[in-house]
Amino acid sequence: QVQLVESGGGLVQAGGSLRLSCAASGRTFGSFAMAWFRQAPGKEREFVAGISWSGGSTAYRDSVKGRFTISRDNAKNTVDLQLNSLNPEDTAVYYCARRISAKILVTRAPEGYDVWGQGTQVTVSS
Repeated sequence: QVQLVESGGGLVQAGGSLRLSCAASGRTFGSFAMAWFRQAPGKEREFVAGISWSGGSTAYRDSVKGRFTISRDNAKNTVDLQLNSLNPEDTAVYYCARRISAKILVTRAPEGYDVWGQGTQVTVSS
């Protein structure tokens, strides 16, 4: 049973930075694309960033381009999300997720992921 565990959330002032990390169990991590989603109170879960199984391809939602960076280390079974220039609109619970099948491209749809972490809270104060 694959498990994902996020860490690194917290409270930060606008303009600050955080680094989120997601640790995965299992030996097949390097075969799956991964993504970060977020969900703010009263809103739907939304795609933030995704990375291919090799790490060679990434995708971002428009509002975080140039501020957030997704990366992965297949030797350590981790996928990270560096959050810079944070603003209050970035406040949400952030989740990492594993693509539903191996060796397929990132999708922005939550339905395309079948393993989720428990989430980590990011709060940005103005």
